[in-house]
Amino acid sequence: MLIFDPAGTWEKIESGPRNVGRVFFLFVLPLMLVSSVAESWGLIHFGLERSALAADLPTRRVAVSTQLALRYEVVQLLFGLVILFGGALLYRKIGEGFHRRHSYAETFTTLAYSMSPVFLMRMPDALPAINTWVCWGIGISLAIAALYRGIPRIMKPDPSNALGLYLLCSLLLIASSGLAHYLANLVLQGKILA
Repeated sequence: MLIFDPAGTWEKIESGPRNVGRVFFLFVLPLMLVSSVAESWGLIHFGLERSALAADLPTRRVAVSTQLALRYEVVQLLFGLVILFGGALLYRKIGEGFHRRHSYAETFTTLAYSMSPVFLMRMPDALPAINTWVCWGIGISLAIAALYRGIPRIMKPDPSNALGLYLLCSLLLIASSGLAHYLANLVLQGKILA
């Protein structure tokens, strides 16, 4: 609902309890697992589209083994967990740089709900006709939009520091998720063994 009704959804999140375990086990982990299952199913059944080196050659579809799909999904999950838990800690430190103390639960809640579009966009990423970077780009754009409304609602920075906090947190999220997506795709292409 963060995509379609962000103000109302952040209001509900703001009024609810902010517990890391609750947010992780009841929201983030199920979302990550469902998107991983959907993406791996699509990779196994539809394959992976590889473009030819020459412009006049057609693209070809390559079958993805179950083992490779599983390895790719495990890497995706691990990177997602590192971004969530490590990113929440970094968001807390960034908030301290703006002379405001935030609890880990506040920063984790903000980041976890904001990253949900990135996890959701992994489902259409299973279709070989859609470029993986298009899915990531749509997901990260929606995540940045969600973060824009989440920081003032959950972290409640001083109004004079809110934009700076938002920009730094956005750049961190773009860089970390982009790097994680790039490295995971190298695993899927067989260039990195995980």
